[in-house]
Amino acid sequence: MPNACLEYRKGEFTVSTDRELIDPDVVHGFLTECYWAKGIPREVVVRSMENSLCFGVYAERKQIGFARVISDYATYAYIGDVFVLESFRGCGLGKWLMDCVMQHPRLQGLRRWSLVTRDAHGLYSKLGFEPLKKPQNYMELHRPDVYEHSADRRLDFPGD
Repeated sequence: MPNACLEYRKGEFTVSTDRELIDPDVVHGFLTECYWAKGIPREVVVRSMENSLCFGVYAERKQIGFARVISDYATYAYIGDVFVLESFRGCGLGKWLMDCVMQHPRLQGLRRWSLVTRDAHGLYSKLGFEPLKKPQNYMELHRPDVYEHSADRRLDFPGD
């Protein structure tokens, strides 16, 4: 039963990994306006959810939050696109959502977890996340304007 849906309850709120409950319009609506995915096309959001372990947060079956995990389920997990809608912030739902993510049975025993944040260090540090110990060892290929040019999927290389 490795792909069984899990559900966590806390008062009137539910966190679920059931993909059928996720409202792609809510997720896309938030992400397209946030600092880390501004302008992201809806089809990219849908594809990202199809290839991730997703967690939805619900109040009376209405989606109010989201997180997704990209993992090999053996050694590594990357946490991305974590949010709680503004009208539901301040209730501890972000911390609870992250607790649910970290407790998921398929994500136990991993050697490394990572995430990127500009403004939620306080939340993640409570879960054991720290700044990179050796940032000089990490590399990235970051294209922050990729969604502005999403119609042009071809990468141009020098000499092409």
